[in-house]
Amino acid sequence: MTYDIVLVRVQQGLTLQETLDRLNAGIDPDADLPLLRLTDAQRNEWERILGRVSRDIGSVESEEYLYSLTLETVGPPGRVQLDYCGDTAHIEVAYRHSGPAALEVMRLAYRIACIVEDESGLTGHDFEVGQPTRTGDPVKAAVRLSGLSDWARHHLS
Repeated sequence: MTYDIVLVRVQQGLTLQETLDRLNAGIDPDADLPLLRLTDAQRNEWERILGRVSRDIGSVESEEYLYSLTLETVGPPGRVQLDYCGDTAHIEVAYRHSGPAALEVMRLAYRIACIVEDESGLTGHDFEVGQPTRTGDPVKAAVRLSGLSDWARHHLS
């Protein structure tokens, strides 16, 4: 289980929620995930995202899978994973960061979300705490991450 941030290309004339509702309406939970088929423009977006994250944040590992392009941060403050699918992307942070460490990793996650927004036009939203990533407060996200991490450590260990 991870703390997830969603990024989506909002369809013209729709809100973020309406776009997500349309995307989710077509999902068959029993079907295989659709294979990754990016346009040239989306591939260029990915290259810009990858380059900028590497430049602005530091070392990342990148991989291409059948269903997404993925990058993971390497080193402190912890692993943040970005999965890019062209019109959607997701950022995942494991529930294992508490206190000041949670704030550091959520600042990193929000920074990556802003880079994705800048380079792709996707819109980011953190549904865990109900705020957009562009203007949201990473402190609020860190409090949530830290609380759930502490709960999991005490109840699931």
